[in-house]
Amino acid sequence: MKTYTATPKDIEKKWILIDADGLVLGRLAAVVASRLRGKHKPTYTPHMDCGDNVIIINAEKVHLTGKKLTDKKYYRHTGYPGGIKETTPERIFASKHPERVVEKAIDRMIPKGPLGRAQLRHLRVYAGAAHPHEAQSPEVLDVAAMNPKNKRSN
Repeated sequence: MKTYTATPKDIEKKWILIDADGLVLGRLAAVVASRLRGKHKPTYTPHMDCGDNVIIINAEKVHLTGKKLTDKKYYRHTGYPGGIKETTPERIFASKHPERVVEKAIDRMIPKGPLGRAQLRHLRVYAGAAHPHEAQSPEVLDVAAMNPKNKRSN
């Protein structure tokens, strides 16, 4: 028996809508990263982009467990000597682009390289409830119903 390998003509991409209101950040990111890679499909092929297009709304209402909101640090480097910068999720949520916390969490769960970058192009994250993708008629994925730990009430 031969091993099945998906080809570009076999790949069928769907549109998925996820409401992040009240969801735990890491659990949401794990589900979305799996959907972007296509690992939920029986036709998954590691070297092909067979994942779905994912739309996340209400990204500013996502929860972090414990004291991660204040204690977690995101580092970046300017490229100059001594140019390391740090910030916290609390500061990012208060800034102009609160959806970047969700984007970075998902980005860090996708493999690095050309295929990972191609898969990340199928992710759209919006801070509010409005999105411009109604024409694609996305299917709603209820991540909160998958596991009781996925949603936080406080």
